[in-house]
Amino acid sequence: MRLLLVAVGQRQPAWADTAYDDFAKRFPPELRLELKAVKAETRGSKTAEQLMAAEAARIEAALPKGVRRIILDERGERRTSVQLAERLKLWMGEGRDAALIIGGPDGLHPDLKATADETLRLSDLTLPHAFARVLLAEGLYRAWTVTTGHPYHRE
Repeated sequence: MRLLLVAVGQRQPAWADTAYDDFAKRFPPELRLELKAVKAETRGSKTAEQLMAAEAARIEAALPKGVRRIILDERGERRTSVQLAERLKLWMGEGRDAALIIGGPDGLHPDLKATADETLRLSDLTLPHAFARVLLAEGLYRAWTVTTGHPYHRE
């Protein structure tokens, strides 16, 4: 199974790339974490609606057919690490890849949000996109360790 992190924005600070890569390489071959960064729409005279629509089209193009869509949104469901591990087990048992989708500076287009199989939140805080990627990678790794009984997570 693949966990795809589909995120708007191709350039991130070096520290974020390093931290993300560190967590991504920890996953086992049967549960890979892959980043698909899509280009952010150039800001200028376009409306937020136009920006989000263009980014949504790029996200759609990056999503494999039949993938489980998990939207990251400030209004999404809160999950503890153990609850995320339970969701991860469900996703793994489903037999299809899962895509976790992070929007651009203006968020995700409502039409894209409407296609979600589920919606999650990382925090009640607004997070920089680079940090959100790292936090999500760590959270998914922690969830996997919970499912395997690995001592990384302690309660």
